Amino acid sequence: MPLHYNGPTLTLVVNPSAGGGRARRLLPKVTSGLLTGLPGASLRVFQTSTYAEARLRCIAAVEQARPAAPDRMTDSLLVMGGDGMMHLGLNACAATDVPLGLIPAGTGNDFCRGVGTPATAAAAVRTIVAAHTRRIDLMSAGGKLAGGAEHRWVGSIVSTGYDGRVNYRTNQLRWSFGGLAYAWSALAELSRFDPLPYRLLIDGEPRIQTAMFVAVGNAGWFGGGMQACPNADVTDGLLDVTVIHPVSRATLLRLLPSIYTGKFVRDPAVELLRAKEVVVDGDGLYAMADGEELGAVPLTLRAVGDCLTIYAPAPAA
Repeated sequence: MPLHYNGPTLTLVVNPSAGGGRARRLLPKVTSGLLTGLPGASLRVFQTSTYAEARLRCIAAVEQARPAAPDRMTDSLLVMGGDGMMHLGLNACAATDVPLGLIPAGTGNDFCRGVGTPATAAAAVRTIVAAHTRRIDLMSAGGKLAGGAEHRWVGSIVSTGYDGRVNYRTNQLRWSFGGLAYAWSALAELSRFDPLPYRLLIDGEPRIQTAMFVAVGNAGWFGGGMQACPNADVTDGLLDVTVIHPVSRATLLRLLPSIYTGKFVRDPAVELLRAKEVVVDGDGLYAMADGEELGAVPLTLRAVGDCLTIYAPAPAA
């Protein structure tokens, strides 16, 4: 007589090349840890070869997910890789009740930092097995976006100035050494960067100005450990906006190391704001989000509270 299976289905979508192949090397231990920790679960693993394939696998997993029952956890989507995989996972799970498990194996892992999930794959597996979840906010981005889309969800930061150009340059590199690649790109961009013209609408209030960069964040990190929005809270229903007003290249060079600690905000050239909605426009601006190309301006960025369920460590007693 066939056995009736009623356990949850975990769909693990992996970028095996993330972290210079780290994801591929870690995958056997990750799958073993999940199956050992959740013996009643069914685990489906997809090692993807393209961004488009990974996106479709994530969407399909959420569409096919069954809700929780008295005798069964809800089906879940797990993503393993760098911030690109996290971005695909959160876009698939946003505005649903399907939990997202984040297993970091990339070079940046900024989204995991920003939402307080573990920084290692082994600890992430233990967190998923423990099955504690929390709801967090996301940023809604609308406009004429890369790839022909009109809307994307963003977990970390939308960058459009110096920070965005550094991110773009890093993505074009043929080599990558994690945060070192961002640091190299930051120095390379600095040699030719001038302040950019911005036309902003912050909760309906217009601002026309030049700036070195304007970062709009849901969570606080980008660029492999840079804290562009160090006070960001993913449960407050607001976006954090960091503006670095025009400064000399020497001053920007001096500020760069302290972006990794968040202490750069003490400089008088830095302005911190919070808003529910930010419209970003300006000549020559191009946006990056979660380490990926977002698209040209104008962009409408809006905080959406209680938008995503993630597996996260239980709060300390």
